[in-house]
Amino acid sequence: MGAQPLVLVADDEPRITKLVSIALTAEGFRVVTANGGEEALAKAEEVRPDLVLLDIVMPGLDGIEVMRRLRERRPVPVILISARASTADKAKGLDLGADDYVAKPFHPDELAARVRAVIRRTSGLTPGAGIVRVGDVEIDLERRTVAKAGELVALSRTEWLLLAHLAAHAGKVVLHTELLTKVWGPEYRDDLQYLRVWVSRIRRKLGAKPGEFGPIRTFQGIGYLLDAEPAASPRDE
Repeated sequence: MGAQPLVLVADDEPRITKLVSIALTAEGFRVVTANGGEEALAKAEEVRPDLVLLDIVMPGLDGIEVMRRLRERRPVPVILISARASTADKAKGLDLGADDYVAKPFHPDELAARVRAVIRRTSGLTPGAGIVRVGDVEIDLERRTVAKAGELVALSRTEWLLLAHLAAHAGKVVLHTELLTKVWGPEYRDDLQYLRVWVSRIRRKLGAKPGEFGPIRTFQGIGYLLDAEPAASPRDE
């Protein structure tokens, strides 16, 4: 087995899979390709990739459905590729669970940089020390799990990394730039809208209603704070 990250590329356009394969191989990645959704699922089960690049529009199973089924099996990072390049389309792709979204046409160097960034931020988090509780939500930094009322909450790797960083600094304001740099990388440090999309997704999964902050408080122009209690010093509130 090689040490380089393995990327699965799924697109029904052979020229796209060939271009991506050449670009990523030149950057040191191992690449496996699939020409549709069904083949992507089969190959993902066979080779266990470190990241999956999925075209959204494919015959049969589209990229969104493939991503959903992949996530049912294991929390593999996913980058969606689409010819739709508007901010609304990007936000929708992220909201559906993608770790990143790349619009066609793209430059091979940009795509390789995005792949590196996602793999870097999803390759693991230094284990924390204990459990953080937010009402009926329990965040276990050692086991890397989140439970709400005793039921496990399904999070993507990026959602977990963001929430875990907030939980590791529970009760303290974490700057926008710190979150973006720590979770996504320095190239994302100014992408505030990107951060807002992910925080909104986590809020909903933690039980906040639309328009409510829930346990993640916003400090306008500054950052976010997880209003939580470390388990090491429990207190009823």
